[in-house]
Amino acid sequence: MSPATTPAIWWVRRDLRLGDNPALLAAVASGSAVLPLFVLDPVLLKSAGSVRTAWLMASLAQLDADLRNLGGAGLSVVSGRPSTEVLEVARQAGAGSVHVSADFAPYGRRRDERVGAALAEASIELRATGSPYAVAPGRLVNQSGRPFQVFTPYWRAWTEHGYHGPADALDPAGVTWLAAPERTELPTINPEVAALVGETRALAAWYTWLDRDRDGVDDYAKLNNFPAPDATSHLSVALRWGYLHPRTLLTDARAHQTKGAAAFSRQIVWRDFYADVLYHRPDAVTQPIRPGFKEMPTDEPETDRAAAERLRAWQQGRTGFPLVDAGMRQLLAENWMHNRVRMVVASFLVKDLHIGWWHGADWFMQQLRDGDIAQNQLNWQWVAGCGNDAAPYYRVFNPTTQSEKFDADGAYIRRYVPELAHVEKRYVHEPWASPDGLPEGYPAPIVDHAAERKVALANYELVRSA
Repeated sequence: MSPATTPAIWWVRRDLRLGDNPALLAAVASGSAVLPLFVLDPVLLKSAGSVRTAWLMASLAQLDADLRNLGGAGLSVVSGRPSTEVLEVARQAGAGSVHVSADFAPYGRRRDERVGAALAEASIELRATGSPYAVAPGRLVNQSGRPFQVFTPYWRAWTEHGYHGPADALDPAGVTWLAAPERTELPTINPEVAALVGETRALAAWYTWLDRDRDGVDDYAKLNNFPAPDATSHLSVALRWGYLHPRTLLTDARAHQTKGAAAFSRQIVWRDFYADVLYHRPDAVTQPIRPGFKEMPTDEPETDRAAAERLRAWQQGRTGFPLVDAGMRQLLAENWMHNRVRMVVASFLVKDLHIGWWHGADWFMQQLRDGDIAQNQLNWQWVAGCGNDAAPYYRVFNPTTQSEKFDADGAYIRRYVPELAHVEKRYVHEPWASPDGLPEGYPAPIVDHAAERKVALANYELVRSA
């Protein structure tokens, strides 16, 4: 077939949308017809957990519906190894090219190398256009030509570099849509999840929050640390699944020209930064970036029964520290947690319970619907003090003072810990101090924070000495 009559494959991964999608536009521009394809990769499904798997399936069903609404044949979902399945579908369609948004995560890079090699043997090109980031990993380096190790210099370079505006809108009128001859049937979709996923809902939520008079983007700088008002965008989910591209958010936020919009945009840059860090340090998925922290003493749940019990108490939100418990119960109930509280619960696990950060990172990836390997692992390393741009290890969050500062009236705590709903305000952060005693069913603190802080600092001295 000549290029003018050769179909193209749009291989969907973390870009589950039709708008602002350079890879899709490239497929449309290069082929006489386009076959939208998603591969259910057993490697990724094995590590996804039930929460993200349910979210993925609902997202695929929504994208399939969106494509059908354009008059197409929908999304072709197949199951198997991508290096086999993408090649097979491309051959069946007679495609001359496969178009993707570049993946910079460790597994994604290895997978794409294998797929690209398999396609090349069949004279089919794998073309990457765009990425899930405003500035792609590997693009920015310091004056010495090396990757940035600290966020602030990266942010300055990112600001100077700038980012492209949103891609052109898709014109579906001239597109001929194809489908694979054999497709995997999606399982029954959880209706509660189905009501939350997809590009249309994400855009509506974004514009609602962007234009809200109170608790919206303009108030972000002053309210984002307070969990009770729920004044964050909740767009981590949309970014993780690619319902929206970050440059769409950055472009819209820039028009507001407020401190809140600037603070929100800075968080998008943090997302780019951690993707860049993992691109250069793929071992950071499991290994501390600061190698000295391999010597950090930890209590391991696999071999220490007391540590295992404390880990379970943390996972279930039954530590006896109200803010920690509220956050962990929010995670179980909503598969999401407020960012300030994420830092508090992570510090508590690592520095009060002395359990390795990787156990917390694994639990978050099991439970979070916005679970993203770069953001998750490197934020945990930030709290644990072992990342390249980390909080100093001696910064130990006090869960009680954090609670008093960021949830002063206990509204967030009461929302997720019903046992404390009727505790007086002055005791809601320290219910063990109430003259009435602990409320029925609520546990006493499982550790003494002051004592465990000393242990954490002593452990850190061992790392420094090593």
